[in-house]
Amino acid sequence: MKMNIPVIFQFLNDLSANNNREWFHEHRSEYEIARIEFENFLAAVIARISLFDESIRGVQPKDCTYRIYRDTRFSADKTPYKIHFGGYINAKGKKSNHCGYYVHLQPDGCMLAGGGLCLPPNVMKAVRQSIYDNVEEYISIIEDPKFKQYFSVVGEDFMKTAPKGFPRDFKYIDYLKCRQYTCTYNVPDNFFSQPDMMEQIGKVFQQFKRFSDFINYTIDDFE
Repeated sequence: MKMNIPVIFQFLNDLSANNNREWFHEHRSEYEIARIEFENFLAAVIARISLFDESIRGVQPKDCTYRIYRDTRFSADKTPYKIHFGGYINAKGKKSNHCGYYVHLQPDGCMLAGGGLCLPPNVMKAVRQSIYDNVEEYISIIEDPKFKQYFSVVGEDFMKTAPKGFPRDFKYIDYLKCRQYTCTYNVPDNFFSQPDMMEQIGKVFQQFKRFSDFINYTIDDFE
């Protein structure tokens, strides 16, 4: 499938410099071209991931994307449009707690990521319990050099103390402190111009799948 990644970056650069409704309406056709190119890119990513994760076969790009419009109601930043394209490839849908694969194209802010965001308290507690009960298996994944070459830090928004219900003297308590079980691999813009880009994306997400399989084993009990 043909993709024109530079068109995406060009539009996002232009939008970042002209983030207002008047400019956007005048350049709506350019947005539509960039949006279609991003969906073509997502289709190729889905096909690559499907080689090692059969669960996402049949997922459609249009079901993985988000509106370009920002929700500014509770934000000090009133610019109306997002300056990135994001796609969340999830076998159970974008709104599922199930861990999925996320691709983010933004000039000087690109990433390949995934995980479980904003898990309900009962699900979060169960995930932490699973890590606690199976910590050696968890360590074998996240401390593996093949995994860490992409994801040196697992999780974000860390608690300062042990979560309720877990012993503070647990040797690996830091693994239980994150409020978001996510993995992020930041990549430069030119990553997407490399001839082996899809092969590299496959390698990154194949390592991520080891983590998501562990987490989803628990999350899926609640789905």
